[in-house]
Amino acid sequence: MMQDDERWMREAIAIARSKGSDPSTSPLGCVIVLDGKMIAGERNQTHELPDATAHAEMMAIRRACEDTGELELRGATLYSTLQPCGMCTMASIWSKVGRVVYGAGRDDVHPMYFEAKHVDTLAFINDAYRDDIVIEGGCLKAECAVLYYGPDAELPTDEQANL
Repeated sequence: MMQDDERWMREAIAIARSKGSDPSTSPLGCVIVLDGKMIAGERNQTHELPDATAHAEMMAIRRACEDTGELELRGATLYSTLQPCGMCTMASIWSKVGRVVYGAGRDDVHPMYFEAKHVDTLAFINDAYRDDIVIEGGCLKAECAVLYYGPDAELPTDEQANL
C-alpha cells in the first residue's frame, strides 16, 4: 500500500455512506485519483437510476473520463470499498486504470455481493489483456466490511442479489 491509500479509501467510505449505510442497498463507494487529485467520486446507483451497470466503479470511471475528456485513465488509481466485480474489473482494464485498491474482499462479506459462480476477478486480472495493472486489497478492510452484510449473515433468499 502507498502512503495516501487510507486517505483516499476514507473518501470512498464517505461516498458509500452518503445515502445511508443500510447493507441491503449495497453502499459501495469509489474514488479515482490522478496525480494526487480526486478526479471522480461516485457511489453505487443501480436502484436509483435504475441501471444494473451503475456500480460505483463504473460510475466513477464514466465521470473521470467525462471530466478529463480522455478515454484512458493511465496513471490513475481506483479506490473501491469492495473488491470489484467482473464487470467493474473489465471496465478498469479497458479504461487503462493503472492501479486498483479495494477495502473488503469477497471473503469479508456475504456472497450476495458477488457473481453467483464466484468468478475470481483477482485471477482474471492476472490473465488480462494488460500486464501493467496492479490490484491491492485490504485497505481499511474492517472499516469497509462493516458497510455490508457479513459472510454468515442469514438473509431471505429473495433479498439477496446475484444468488
